[in-house]
Amino acid sequence: MYVRVFAAAWLLACAGLALLAWGFEAPFAYDPVGPRAYPLLLLALMGCGALWLLLKRDEAPTPPLDRGMALRAVLCVLALLAYALLFETLGFVIATALAGFALGLLFNGRLWPSVISGALLGVLLYGLFDYLLDVPLPLGLLRLLES
Repeated sequence: MYVRVFAAAWLLACAGLALLAWGFEAPFAYDPVGPRAYPLLLLALMGCGALWLLLKRDEAPTPPLDRGMALRAVLCVLALLAYALLFETLGFVIATALAGFALGLLFNGRLWPSVISGALLGVLLYGLFDYLLDVPLPLGLLRLLES
């Protein structure tokens, strides 16, 4: 039941944010598709997921929200908040590696696979965005290695 309520609220939020993102305009042309393509794409994907959750048939009853599940949800939000706050200071690679590691452990991952996947996530996503997509990302602490 609470999944459908969340999906409906998220679908409305996506629609409202899409209306806001539609008006994005850059003062200069730095990107051929403009600044609204990325947020609109993400909002469309999230809207499709919310719509799927809203319309799907329940095969099994949803388990009740217990204390452990609520604690993991709060820790997940705190990990993502820490990621957002440390993104500039630590840089993309380190912040993403730490967030990937923390979320891996949070979702019952083992220690070493979480460490390895977090590190790979940070390095490979940096390579994808910085070198292939030409999106500059903050280096943070790794700025010392640049020169």
